[in-house]
Amino acid sequence: MQGNTAHRKKIVRYSYLKLIGSSVFVSIICCLMAYSLKHITGYIQDEIFEGVTAWDHRLFIILPSVGITAIYFLRKYAFQNRKNKGIKEIYTTLETRKDHLPFFKIPSHYINGFLTVIFGGSTGVEVSTVVATATVGNQAYKRLHPAWAYKTELICAGVIAGVTLLFGSALGGFLFAFEVIARKYNKTLLISGISSMLVASVFVYYIDSNPLFTFTVTQWQWNAIPFIMILGIIGGFLALYFTKIVIYAKSFFGGIKNNFIRVNLGAITVGTFIFFLPALYGDSYHGLGEILENSLHGSINLFYFLPLVLLVLLKPLAASLTLGAGGDGGVFAPSIVTGALLGVLFAQFCNHYFGTHLIVINFALFGAAAMLSAAIHAPFTAIFIIASLVPSGYLLLAPLLLSSIIAKVLAKKIYPYNVYTYKEVAHS
Repeated sequence: MQGNTAHRKKIVRYSYLKLIGSSVFVSIICCLMAYSLKHITGYIQDEIFEGVTAWDHRLFIILPSVGITAIYFLRKYAFQNRKNKGIKEIYTTLETRKDHLPFFKIPSHYINGFLTVIFGGSTGVEVSTVVATATVGNQAYKRLHPAWAYKTELICAGVIAGVTLLFGSALGGFLFAFEVIARKYNKTLLISGISSMLVASVFVYYIDSNPLFTFTVTQWQWNAIPFIMILGIIGGFLALYFTKIVIYAKSFFGGIKNNFIRVNLGAITVGTFIFFLPALYGDSYHGLGEILENSLHGSINLFYFLPLVLLVLLKPLAASLTLGAGGDGGVFAPSIVTGALLGVLFAQFCNHYFGTHLIVINFALFGAAAMLSAAIHAPFTAIFIIASLVPSGYLLLAPLLLSSIIAKVLAKKIYPYNVYTYKEVAHS
């Protein structure tokens, strides 16, 4: 009897070692993939944007059509009319043991996400990265056969590595895999997740440690708590607006049978928005950085607030139109950017008209956390991702948590679905 017990323990230990080894392997592959997509996309997006700005602004109107048309032909001929359904595909795969993410989703999401963003499609490469890295994990499960029960574990290992590299936050990647993808905890998931998180952390530390923005956080004020709570409420409502128009746009464009009209109706509308508000171009991180810089030095008047109001309202709409027209992407970048713009607008408005002394960069982060948390229903993921966007961002963990929880609870109470869980969403 003791011999059988010892034998079982040996088998379990060996199975865990194979799981760790497989998770490390998946994490390395996904780190390289996410790193390359993030930096190649960012570099070429900036080059195209600066080139068009210097040459002829009117090109902004047609650029999104170029990217989404290219995606349409790739999808039709290279990927044999097989659609990308985003994170919904991961859920379907996890619910059915025999169902797998096919290998073509790695190049499909990688290329389509890249083309969408560099030509101005108003999303980001985050969801493209998540599905591509999840597919790496799924393919490793199929080919390495670490154990029949470890499909979810390897998918989460890939996702953790991808999200960690995108935002430089290992905890953000880890929590996203558990809050949004697996939606459960167990011993093997923790083993796989920690293994992947450690590998990705080392990669970030030595190769990609620069935060997205250089604005340094130094402190936050307790008397700002009521304002943080109000911002969380507004962020929750804004996330609901985003969720609703994403769902509506996908339903509306899905009903258009003519491919030329479907692609160009959405893409040219987005291009027109970009022509008037260039900060809407691509993932908008560059535009957000400039707005944050101006918020520290620019003069405050009506003409300062008007563009901010338009950006807060139009960034979610531009993202929805991009996705509805056939672009590849999701809600990460639009949520972060819209929420940050909301925070800047809110803080500057209060400071200018009510004589408060709110720290603008702090409120940009509180707004981004509220919006992201409410959009994906993952408050703990949101606080660590947003804290990683700037140096010393972790000083704000408590107020970030407050704004995230308020926004998420409000959004879920009013409308229990998000863009990942709504049943009729075509591709996130």
